[in-house]
Amino acid sequence: MSEQIFDLIVVGAGPGGYVAAIRASQLGMKVALVEKRATAGGVCLNEGCIPSKALLDSSELFALARDRFALHGIAIDPPRLDIDAMMLRKEDVVRKLTDGVAYLLKKNEIERLHGTAVLKGVNPDGLHQVEVVLAALPAAVEGQQNLLDAASQAVVVLTAPKVLLATGSEASALPGIPFDGHVVVTAREALSFDQVPEHLIVAGGGAIGLELGSVWRRLGARVTVMEMLPQILPNMDRQAADVLYRSLRKQGIQFKLGTRITGVRRIGSKAIVLFNSGTGSEEIDCDKVLVAVGRRPLTADLGLETLGVTFDESGRVTVDDSYQSSIPGIYAVGDLIAGPMLAHKASEEGVACVERISGTVAKVEYEFIPGVVYTWPELAGVGSTEEQLKAAGIPYRSGRFNFAALGRARCMDETEGFVKVLAHQESDRVLGIHIVGPRASDLIAEAAAVMSFEGTARDIALICHAHPTLTEAIREAALDVHKESIHT
Repeated sequence: MSEQIFDLIVVGAGPGGYVAAIRASQLGMKVALVEKRATAGGVCLNEGCIPSKALLDSSELFALARDRFALHGIAIDPPRLDIDAMMLRKEDVVRKLTDGVAYLLKKNEIERLHGTAVLKGVNPDGLHQVEVVLAALPAAVEGQQNLLDAASQAVVVLTAPKVLLATGSEASALPGIPFDGHVVVTAREALSFDQVPEHLIVAGGGAIGLELGSVWRRLGARVTVMEMLPQILPNMDRQAADVLYRSLRKQGIQFKLGTRITGVRRIGSKAIVLFNSGTGSEEIDCDKVLVAVGRRPLTADLGLETLGVTFDESGRVTVDDSYQSSIPGIYAVGDLIAGPMLAHKASEEGVACVERISGTVAKVEYEFIPGVVYTWPELAGVGSTEEQLKAAGIPYRSGRFNFAALGRARCMDETEGFVKVLAHQESDRVLGIHIVGPRASDLIAEAAAVMSFEGTARDIALICHAHPTLTEAIREAALDVHKESIHT
């Protein structure tokens, strides 16, 4: 097998890998991108962030038409759910975006390979070798044919001085309860149910479980969330998470907190879930069990252990400030390394990694990476929570403004929730902003921008925000830090 030489080989075409590949190409590198899927975009684009948001939007519209149009003076017959059409729309959204990524990769002259990669060590020239077992004919992936001869080899060997691993993660199973793809499912299957479950049990009170639980609850399912901890969203601001918890309960989602699922017994197409809430073993029947208790990095079968790549106690690749692993020339980003498993975090790391490889000074400001839960209402936060500030002994002031007092929120009939601004007691520098309410996912961008420029609560208060808009809540909360809010 002949070796094809590149400046950089990227393994994994998710939001960390494909973004890194494009940036590396912009920096003048010859790049090969290996992906086991036929389409780029990784879990996020194919079976995570994007399809889930498509279904969240569809289910929100369905619920609005069913429950709230009359409040706006819009009289309609009760809406009927066409789940096949809803799924086709979701798939169309995904297809258009994956096609867009494919176009960007072609535009940036990145060599794409559809197959699985194994790192084989360093050749006599000191270049890392990556063996790729192809999963499709050369013409199936644009660019792949450039690496093969007319005989269409099934295996090619790529070489480069640098290899970037961005293979992402997969759903973790409950101990002793394997996924079966039908009753005990991951988010991937929960995004493609062919009918609304009568009763969906969600294992895990994190973002993925709450979002998908919300989708199916709005569409008519009975939903029960079982969480081992005494609260949902343990890493988010406690007050904001509590408001969301109460809102989801009003929407009809049932919660069993402090509860451990101990077993699942299949009965035909349904199941009996065994659980313990601290008072002994109990049972509950359901149609589906969505397991959303966390994710684990996908590092198996890459050959990393053979090469001597080191991992932390969570099974993630240990890297230095340049994202280089314990083996010189091998880098890792995204879900493979420490930190929150977020698509935007992976993209930031991918860009920073290749920029540092090229000799550019680059860093990711982890303290300003926002986290979002796309329920209804949404929850978003950036920076420290009150709980974290108290634990660290950092003096702070807190300002808060409720959406119920905001004109735009009243017009939208979206009055649940609030904005909270946390600022240092002495310097007034913003330490954290937390939002639960309408379009929190969009509003949090202002917070991240202000914090990244070391802005203060006074800085936000001095910015003229258009009226009537949801962003006024951020200004009012900033004013409230110094008890100067006009509309509180």
